[in-house]
Amino acid sequence: MRKLVWMVACLLLAHAGAALARDDVVVVLDSGDARITLIDQATRQPIGSFATGKEPHHLMATPDNRDLIVANAVGGDLLLLNPQTGKPIGSVPDIPDPYQIGFSPDHRWFVVNCLRLNRVDIYRYDQGRFLLARRIALKSLPSHMAFTADSKTVYVSLQDTNSVAAIDLPTQTVLWTMKVGDTPAGVWLTPGDKTLLVALTGSDAVVAVDPRTRTIVKRIVTGKAAHNFRSLADGRHVLVSNRVSDTISILDMDTLTKVGDITGLRPGPDDMELSADRRWLWVTFRFARSVGVIDMRTRQLVDVIPVGKSPHGLYFYDRAPFYDNLPPLSTLAHTAAAR
Repeated sequence: MRKLVWMVACLLLAHAGAALARDDVVVVLDSGDARITLIDQATRQPIGSFATGKEPHHLMATPDNRDLIVANAVGGDLLLLNPQTGKPIGSVPDIPDPYQIGFSPDHRWFVVNCLRLNRVDIYRYDQGRFLLARRIALKSLPSHMAFTADSKTVYVSLQDTNSVAAIDLPTQTVLWTMKVGDTPAGVWLTPGDKTLLVALTGSDAVVAVDPRTRTIVKRIVTGKAAHNFRSLADGRHVLVSNRVSDTISILDMDTLTKVGDITGLRPGPDDMELSADRRWLWVTFRFARSVGVIDMRTRQLVDVIPVGKSPHGLYFYDRAPFYDNLPPLSTLAHTAAAR
């Protein structure tokens, strides 16, 4: 049945996909409808939708950018899309509860936060194959993740215990956990892995943690229900979405201060994506069945596009770099070759 759904989806999208320029499709996960909406990035108009597995929350490209992975949390599998057209091209079955997913910078590890199952599953990644290395029980509600640049550690937020856990990837063991504040969600490492930023969805702030001493060095007030991060790709600033305040805050990662807010948004700003020229910020509005486009020159919401229920993750191929703490790809390749 699932294979038939993909075949039908491919046929329905073939005409629309052929008409679009390369890299021009925005993929939006309508988690509440178990569907994907495709938007023409240039015209900002929906061009189609199709069914996916239950509760698709997050998505990311494979290290070679050949596939776009959609994690179906309740469906228990990964749907593979063409990252440039959004068309379904395959699947990876039997990946339990993939709520949040991530590749280590050296591309050796694929980490799955299993929110409902209260565990983190670590897979070895080898040329498109996912080989389970270990399942680590973590209470409770493992949510978001961030990797150190050397790929040795992944930090995971634990929403129900108000904590963050540090996991050693080579040994797949928990190094430590620490309390950080109410309902931690997004986690982010500043350049040089100096500071771990944790968004507190149960509060109105981001806490800055020194991971070496395991201490909170600063509390940065942002807005109610601070939730998720997105780099501005300038090496200094990161955005955090505030779900209840309906704002996006701009943080200076050097000074650990808030330097601005984007206001006038629709309810529930969540995941964000930035155009390659860094002018247009796209954001999903979880509580408003829509996606917004913000002009970063004026910090004004200039377009709202209707999508499905509870839109969460979004992606487009031609985007600004997502992370600030990673070494150049050439350095990663040299390191991997040395191993």
